[in-house]
Amino acid sequence: MFQTDFGLKDGAVSAMKGVARTVDSDLDLFDLTHEIPAYSIWEAAYRLDQSAEYWPKGTVFVSVVDPGVGTSRRSIVLKSMKGQYFVTPDNGTLTLIAQSQGIDEIRLIDETKNRREGSSESYTFHGRDVYAYTAARLASGKISFKKVGEILANDSLIKIQFQQATIAGDSIKGNIPILDVQYGNVWTNIPDSLLKLKGIKPGDQVNIRIFEKDTLRYDGILLYANTFGDVPVAQPLSYLNSLLNLSFAVNEGDFSALNKIKSGPEWTVVAKKLDKK
Repeated sequence: MFQTDFGLKDGAVSAMKGVARTVDSDLDLFDLTHEIPAYSIWEAAYRLDQSAEYWPKGTVFVSVVDPGVGTSRRSIVLKSMKGQYFVTPDNGTLTLIAQSQGIDEIRLIDETKNRREGSSESYTFHGRDVYAYTAARLASGKISFKKVGEILANDSLIKIQFQQATIAGDSIKGNIPILDVQYGNVWTNIPDSLLKLKGIKPGDQVNIRIFEKDTLRYDGILLYANTFGDVPVAQPLSYLNSLLNLSFAVNEGDFSALNKIKSGPEWTVVAKKLDKK
């Protein structure tokens, strides 16, 4: 399973798949996405976590969003408690996987053994020369996980700090980890379970405040609805997305663009149920 910020305009993704097929022509190769915004480690972390849950034990993921390529940053393989493998630079990409699945073991890729032959002089395409190659060897059984390289301490994994979803007095506070980019919907990390704890249910009015760091970017009252069609076209709403997290949308519109809302660790949401009069 491949994820990158390469796009599909050139042959970079094809080259990675070619390396994997050269290792074992029987491997099944799939794409998660190659449309991660350039250098966005945070979005890579989210898309990986968003998708991995639905793939079986033993799946090997390759995620290459690597602005530090060729530097001293570590190249690793993480085995999760679910039994999936994640091959990636250690730059924060596995922040959310470590949280959601838990870490079984992490190993440093030994590039003296797990690197495409003849690539030692290349410093800018580890996705092809190290990650695709190592992942294919692991997925095909040509190496065991132990043969990837030396074991690393689980707590040495690089993580990105972000606002966890919490109860804060009469409100719920969380983060905007990602946008539903096709439609401009704004997704939070506030789960259905916290909404229920605060008694928020469909039909309620909710005050939503959105901050970029300490700057208020949005303050509005939204209906908490089941789906987009519960409000007229062009009207905003709050709802549960497919991951059962609180989200905001405009029916047949773009909430993010209209309100200049973006995503990432610096974006915070505060939601409060309004009492009915």
